[in-house]
Amino acid sequence: MKDKVKKAVLAYSGGLDTSIILKWLQDEYGCEVVTFTADIGQGEELEPARLKALSLGIKEENIFIKDLKDEFVKDYVFPMFRANAIYEGEYLLGTSIARPLIAKTQAQIALQTGADAVSHGATGKGNDQVRFELGYLAFNPDLKIIAPWREWDLNSREKLLAYAAKHGIDISNKKGKSPYSMDANLLHISYEGLVLEDPAARAEDDMWRMTKSPKEAPNENQIVELEFKQGDLVAVDGEFLTPAGLLAKLNELGSKHGIGRLDIVENRFVGMKSRGCYETPGGTILLKAHRAIESITLDREAAHLKDELMPKYAHLIYNGFWFSPERLMLQALIDESQKFVNGKVRLELYKGSVMVVGRESANDSLFNAAFCTFEEDEVYNQKDAEGFIKLNALRFIIAGKNGRKF
Repeated sequence: MKDKVKKAVLAYSGGLDTSIILKWLQDEYGCEVVTFTADIGQGEELEPARLKALSLGIKEENIFIKDLKDEFVKDYVFPMFRANAIYEGEYLLGTSIARPLIAKTQAQIALQTGADAVSHGATGKGNDQVRFELGYLAFNPDLKIIAPWREWDLNSREKLLAYAAKHGIDISNKKGKSPYSMDANLLHISYEGLVLEDPAARAEDDMWRMTKSPKEAPNENQIVELEFKQGDLVAVDGEFLTPAGLLAKLNELGSKHGIGRLDIVENRFVGMKSRGCYETPGGTILLKAHRAIESITLDREAAHLKDELMPKYAHLIYNGFWFSPERLMLQALIDESQKFVNGKVRLELYKGSVMVVGRESANDSLFNAAFCTFEEDEVYNQKDAEGFIKLNALRFIIAGKNGRKF
């Protein structure tokens, strides 16, 4: 016996899966359905989602389409990049960082519309079910969560298509639709499934959608200048744009030069390994530049502490704990470290590579040529290094006098 639900807010893309879920909720739960479609820069027209929802009997006042691009970059992507977060050494967390914003907004719509349930289309095998549901419960622990993939028996594409045909759900493919399982937003595109389920198989060349192949990228390099204020990007080549505009600009540059492709096998939170391919052109440029400006503005021990904490921070995001007390604690420490991360970085973009060619900070640089020069100086007494070395070696000296061998 299913729990009684009066109204459910569905995270709705207008695609096959969520359109079937919409109808399934109406039939199985007998509830009113509210659809929520988030625009986080996935590059698709959202009007078809509204029209599809209307065709499935959703009232106009129960269709929510929200432009979240600037909020996504300003309040989620930028804080993450202040931490230089990378999961398992490579993944820039493009899908992971979008889910908390979608979940939060969906929970807010539930409150606004008086809904007592929320629903998503994530499968029972993946990370997204955890990310969505931790987000829902952080904002409203009383919400009923409906995860159809953990309930229904529509566990194959054939069964989904049969259900759609039976109920008159439009199953025509969008023009240029990829056969891969994809997730896109302003930060990245991910690809899973088909040939990618064999980790030994090479990804097909025509799979990639966001970037040029490095082999086909321009034969001329391009120099780009990024400006930072308190750790956040504020301008590209002297042009001050909105957060979303800045990331879109970096995507344009990175895509042109074949930057940001990645093919990895990662460890999912639920326990299995998964092979995925990613394109993160703007994020790849941003990470390189942010580490470069930190290299001249961050104190050594502050920088090293950040590097030690980063894997924990990345794990929290990957596993869905964006709204957790521990992530907020880490964020406060990270944000404190960014007060003096101000300045400009120049990068060379060329055939899939990003190289730092210059960095400067007018007021906050800790780089002092008078101390590090190989030429004659008047500020550093090289004899001081002798005592410094002996003090650091004292424990070795004592152990050696005791006859201890390493």
